[in-house]
Parts: sequence; C-alpha cells; structure tokens
Amino acid sequence: MSVPARPDVGSGVHRGPVFIRTPDQLLRVFVSSTLRELAEERKAVRTAVERMRLAPVMFELGARPHPPRDLYRAYLHRSEIFLGLYWQRYGWIAPDETVSGLEDEYNLAPPTMPRLIYIKDTGEAPEPRLVALLQRIKNDDRASYKTFETVDELRELVEADLATLLADRFDAAGAGLASLGDASPDGGLAGDGRHADGREPASIPVPTPLTALIGREKELDAITALLTHERARLVTLTGPGGIGKSRLAIELGRSMREAFPDGVTFVPLAAVTDPALVPTAIAGALGVRDTGAESLMDTLVTALQNRTSLIIADNFEQVMGATPTLTALLSAVPGLSFLVTSRAVLRVLGEHTIRIGPLHLPVEARLSPAAALESPSVQLFVQRARSVKPDFEVTAENVAAVTGVCRHLEGVPLALELAAASIRLLPPAALLERLRQHRPLVAAARDLPTRQRTIQDTIEWSVKLLTDQEAALLSRLGVFSGGFSLDAAEAIAGDGIDVLENLGTLVDSSLIQQQDRGDDAHFTMLVSVQEFARRALADAGLLEVIRETHARYYTDRSAVLEGRLKGRHQGETVLALIDEQDNLRAAVEFLIERREWDRLATLAWRYYVYWWVGGLLGEIRGWMEDLLDSDDVVTERSRAIALYLTRAITFWQEPHEWVVPGLTESAELFHASRDPSGEALARTSIALAHLAGSTPDTDRADDELENALTLFRSVDDVWGETLALVTLGRVAMLEGKVQRALNRFEESLTLAHRQEDTLSETIAEHHLGWAFLMLGDVDRASTQFEQSLTASSLTAHAEGIAYGLEGLVAIAATTGAIDTAGLLLGAAEALRERTGLYNAPTFSFHQQMIAPILASEAAAAFSHARREGRGLTASAAAAIALDPGNHGIDVATPGGTVATATVSTKAHSTPTLPGTPE
Repeated sequence: MSVPARPDVGSGVHRGPVFIRTPDQLLRVFVSSTLRELAEERKAVRTAVERMRLAPVMFELGARPHPPRDLYRAYLHRSEIFLGLYWQRYGWIAPDETVSGLEDEYNLAPPTMPRLIYIKDTGEAPEPRLVALLQRIKNDDRASYKTFETVDELRELVEADLATLLADRFDAAGAGLASLGDASPDGGLAGDGRHADGREPASIPVPTPLTALIGREKELDAITALLTHERARLVTLTGPGGIGKSRLAIELGRSMREAFPDGVTFVPLAAVTDPALVPTAIAGALGVRDTGAESLMDTLVTALQNRTSLIIADNFEQVMGATPTLTALLSAVPGLSFLVTSRAVLRVLGEHTIRIGPLHLPVEARLSPAAALESPSVQLFVQRARSVKPDFEVTAENVAAVTGVCRHLEGVPLALELAAASIRLLPPAALLERLRQHRPLVAAARDLPTRQRTIQDTIEWSVKLLTDQEAALLSRLGVFSGGFSLDAAEAIAGDGIDVLENLGTLVDSSLIQQQDRGDDAHFTMLVSVQEFARRALADAGLLEVIRETHARYYTDRSAVLEGRLKGRHQGETVLALIDEQDNLRAAVEFLIERREWDRLATLAWRYYVYWWVGGLLGEIRGWMEDLLDSDDVVTERSRAIALYLTRAITFWQEPHEWVVPGLTESAELFHASRDPSGEALARTSIALAHLAGSTPDTDRADDELENALTLFRSVDDVWGETLALVTLGRVAMLEGKVQRALNRFEESLTLAHRQEDTLSETIAEHHLGWAFLMLGDVDRASTQFEQSLTASSLTAHAEGIAYGLEGLVAIAATTGAIDTAGLLLGAAEALRERTGLYNAPTFSFHQQMIAPILASEAAAAFSHARREGRGLTASAAAAIALDPGNHGIDVATPGGTVATATVSTKAHSTPTLPGTPE
C-alpha cells in the first residue's frame, strides 16, 4: 500500500524523481477467498472497499484469456493490501501443485503487505488443511485476524479496518518513515538499497496500538534516555511472557521518530524459528530485496549506511543464534540502533538490558475505588473489562474483588487482559473465586497470537526454548512456594544438574527473577510459572519425591537457624525466614499430609522465636492441635511441644482450668525428655497463667519462675533467663514492689545486651519504661519506650510495635500532648485489629493514663485524633511516635498538661511471652 509522497518544497535538496500518484491510481485491495462458498461475502467486501475509494482486486473482475494461476499472481503482485476471507473450504489443488490457490495467494503476499484476515464463524469445522492454514495465519503477527458471523458484520469490519490501516500508513509517512508505494515493476531495489526511482526502501511501520499504554512511564523515560541521550545502540527489553515487552517497544518506536529521522522499522520474529532467516526477516521489514548479486548482509549494510535509524526486533528469544547478525550490523552501520524484545538477554558487549516487571499492585488490602484506580494493574484490568462490558465500574461493593484479582494475577498485563475478558459473564467476586480454583475463563481475544491465548500457552512457548536440563531444573523449582535461595535450589535439583549455570539461563530467560538480599541472592517465579512447573513435575511422576526433598531441606535447615534466632544474628535470621515463610508452610503441609508429627513438632519448636516475632503463633497452634487430635503415637517431647504451643499462647483468653493442666503436663514431659530449657519455658508460662486469672496468684507464679530461672541457668540458656527475669519483675510490680521490679528488668536487659538479642532487649526496655513511669521519671520512661518501638519496627514485630505505641500513648497523655496520644492510640488499636493481637485487660496500663483525658474538655479533640490515627500504617504511626514535632503534631495542649492518672501497680503492661503484652 502506498500514500501520496510529499514533494520537498523549498528544501534545496534534490532527492531524485518525485513519486506522484495520479487520481486514477487507487490503492488496490486484493481479495482472496473461495468463490462460490463466499460469494455474498465477496460482494460485501467489494462494496466496503469501493466505499473507501479504493480499488478491489478480485478474480471475477479480471480478464479471462490468462490461466487462473497466472491471473491471481499478477493481481496480487500489483496490489497493496491483502484481504483474506475464509470459512470451511480449503480450495482446489491444481495438478502438480502441493497447495490450493487459496494458500498460494497467502504465501505469495509480500512480507511488507498489510494482511487483513476475516474468518466466518458458524460453529462448523473447516476442512483439515484450512485449519492448518488458519493456525499458521494466527501465529503470524503481521496479520490482523478477526471473526464474523453475518455479511453486514463483515462489511462494517472491513470498512473500519481499512480506515485504521490508511490512517496508520499516512501517519507513518508523515513522520518521515520510508515511502510504502511500489517502486518498480518488480518492487525491488537497486544495488544501493534504494528503489529504481531513487526512493528509500519500504519498511514495516511500527504497529498502531488499539489501547493506551498504562503504568510504564518510568520504563519509557529510562529507555528513551538510553536510546537518545546516552546513545545506547543495543537495548534489550526482557521479561517473562505476557509482561508487555512488545507493547512497550511499540510505544517507544512510535515516540522515537524525531530521534531516528531515517526510520523506525518493526521486525516481527514470532513466526521465525531459524536464526539463519533473521537477515531475511530484517530485509523484508526494511523492503530490501535479496538480488543474489552479493550477500544479503552486505546488501543490508549498503541499504542502511549513512542513515540514523532504529530497528525493533520483536520476540528475539527463539532466534538467539542470530545475535551475531545484530552485532555485525551494528559494527558496520554507525547510525543504526536496535531495540530488542526477548525473554532472554543476548549477553553481548554493549547490550543494555532493561527488565520489564509486572504492573504495580494496589498497596493496601482495603481501598476505596478511587485509591484502587491509582494502581496501574487495576487501571489496565478496568480498561480491558470495559472493552467487553462498557458500563463496568469499580465500586465500593466490588473493589475488594477487583484488587484481589490483580493481586492474584501479580500484575502481569497479559494475565489481567485474559481475566478481564470474563467480566462480561462473571462479576469480579466470581472471577476471583474462579481464579483461585484454577478453573478456565472466557476465551481470549481472537486477535491474540496462539501462544498468548492463555498464560500457560505463553509459558510453554518459553519452555520449548530450554534445554532438557534447564527444563528439568525449572520443573523441580516448581515445588517451591514463594522465593528460594541458591542453596535451596541446589538441594532440590539433586545430582546431575549444574544448578548455577542452568539457573542463570532461567533468569536470563525471564522464567525466574533474581533479587539481591544483602550478600545473598534470592530467586522468585511468577505464580503462573510455578504452577506450570509443578504440573510438569507431576506429569513426570516426581512431585511427591521432590516435595519430600523440599520438606527435608527446611527441616534440616531449622537445626542450623535455631541458635541464630537467639542472639546477635536474630534480626538477619528473622528477615531471612520471612523470605522463606511460604516454603515453611509448604513443608509443614507436607508433614501433616504424611502424618509425620515428630518432624513437624521439631520444626515448630526450632523456629519458635520466628513464629513469635512474625505474629504466626496462632497458625502454629492449629498445626499442634492437628498433632494432638491425631491419636497417633508420638514421642514425649513432641507431645510436650504441642501442649506448650496450644496452651502458652491462649492463657489470656482460655479458661484457667484448661490452660494450667496442659502447661503442667508439658513441663513434666519436657522433664522426662531431659529438656531443661523446654521445661523452664513451660513453667514460665504456667506463672503467667497464674497471673492472668481473675485473682492473680503471685505466690505460685513466683515459685514457678524461680524454678524456671534455676533450670535456664543450669544449661546456660541466657535467652530463657532474660524472659524469666522480666516475668519475675512483673510479679514484683503486681505486688507493688516497683524498685525490685526495676532491678529485675535491668538485670534482664544486661543479659540481653550481652547476648545481642534484639527481641529480649525490646522486652526488657519496654518493661523498664513502665517501671520508670511508675516511679515518676517520665523522660527515662519515654527513652525506653522509644528504644523498644524502634527495635520492634526494625524487625516488623507487630506486637512489639503495638505495645511500643501504647507506651508512648501513656507518655503523651502524661505530658498533655492530646493529639499525639489520640493518634497513637488509634493506630495501636487498628494494628491490633488488623493482626489479631490480643491485649490483656490485666496488663493494659495505658488505659489509666487516658482516662482523665476522656473525662475532660479535651475529650472531643482526643477522639478526633484517635479516629485519624486508625488510618495510619504501623510505620507512619511509629515515625510520629518517635518524632511528633516533625509531623505537625502538637506536643502539648494549649492549656498545659492534663491531670496525670494515679498509677496503680495492679494494672500494667509487661510483655514477655507470646500472647502477652510486649
């Protein structure tokens, strides 16, 4: 197809003969179809073409003296647009021919010729050879592929598509791209790469996107800067299938016309599987003809010399062997640049790699519709949903489901588009449930390439490019839930697989993502890739074997990490286990399925500190209840662990008569198992249970704690000793012996400092805060609460943060900072509600400090700030608590301080063990 060329008026530059299209030279649309089967449709197409003031080129309109094959070939050669109509029949195969005229016409269409394909869909199966042809057409990214049911629908489609195509070509010509007209009788180029009339070769323009690009502003700016300001000549956009590399490259290409005045050419490579054919594909896209007079590479160099141009090589991953073609052209043509999209990096000198990741997801779980629509992933989902359901809106009723869909699909653009196609039939909540159940959705858009009709098709496309070893490793990695380390990958891979080399290839191929975590590498895969890999593992009959290897790795690893959870490495170990949390759950699930209760109890006990800091003790309780309810034979120590983990975290809520006997049996079983630390921990919890009753029994609690302290010291368990000392201090506070309590807390803090145990330090500092406050030393109390809150924030310990905020509520209330007190209290309450944390009334000391405020004239202001505080995140609340002056918060009320509550030593907040204040 060509458009009128514009003369160079007043430029003073002679560019050779000017190509001028006269009024009689209409653009020609070649119509290919079986004649009788689609007679009515051919009439409709002819009408549509003529309404657009174009010339239909149809077999029945031509001269007859020539053989049919020569006739349609001549027509096709002189046409600018190919329009194919298909229904059921493949067409007649002439003698001595291997394909029908129908397929021959498609094969003969030049690579640069736009192709509009329309399939009549009546639910009847086409002939097998037509099915094969249609499948090939579907895989050809150069063709626009649509279905229709009625003649009227076809007429409307053809008119609309021709209008879009003409607008696109006119836009391309106006932007300075190569002219698209036929240059000479054979459409070829002269030896210098130009047409016989002196015009530049016709190139494939950058496709016109049908939708707006969403959420890629940073990537666009970064890549534009690389190609223009930094003059990078080889930029590779890499990422997993469906992540939007091609769409981003198209947007870049259309914005690069000023930077590359001699042309931006789009080279689709999805249908090319032989690297040797890449030069041919580039030549075809540029309109460069292979005359055979010299090598095609030399012809390309000649055609591209003295030009500043950009070639977009799309879907390069399956022709990686053609990388030398790109580097050779770059070396020979100084003004040439390549923008490559590929699921794998090229790994050549001078390559600049930009990894394209998923779209940003909604940050919070509960959002308003307006806030949700700030997320690019939600924006894309809504845009695509409206294409099938124009009245679709995000509302207060469906916002949770919409954001849930986006999170489930991890912000992968193709996945969001495929899911949005189902909105016509499925409301967001039903769609989300169907996704969680891995049930099929509505068919994808018909104009998508076959490899992108489902996410699984997209992944399979990538996996086919792997070696056997790489594919085997990928399937084994499917056993992981969430991320994994290199050590974990090597444990799962077993012998015979070079993990380092093959894992590197999987990262390069964008099937695995790598993230640096300090000095270690952490690897992740999209859920869709993980599901594909796991299914491949199951198909190979290896799933259960690898699950056992996975569970054994994490069970064995717990023996190494148990000691590191108590001491100077605690913080980094907790953060490492946060990365492995999903894998720990997967290992536990496997052990429960196999009823391997002793291994489960060992794993749970070794990671006890992590479950506590991570706020996961409720989950652990459920596992241990499964153990106790199983009636299977387990060791005494396993039963002791299960009893402890089901009782020690519930003594604030459960009846005293149920908790104390269970903890007592746990202590006795630990004693029988010769585990002094376990027995001591159980006795410490028995003491807390006696303090939690309606009438605290301080004498029995004190006896249990003295026994526990002796046991901890007998095995040099400093971590346990710090807990016992803090709890002894709590008993002293209940008895009104504040100075004695202070001494116990300071002794505990000294031991914690010596061991460099962050959790123990946090607990001791928090208790010291209350002791100092009871003694009237507000400044020292504030310092201890701040240190406790800071340490809890660094390890994201939700319970410690809640108690730290409440300690500083008491400080703010005491000093008359009404707004600060209200904000922090609201934030602490919301944090407890969101995380399910329990606040024991017996130890809720800060409530006494706000009582005078609620009874004063400042109650309204306090309540208003309290409501605002509920909207703060934990980190934001902690920042205000630690530096209220820098957040616009009044540090004192205009009227001075509020009357300070009388501090009762019968009610205070003193955390030490799970389920208690911290």
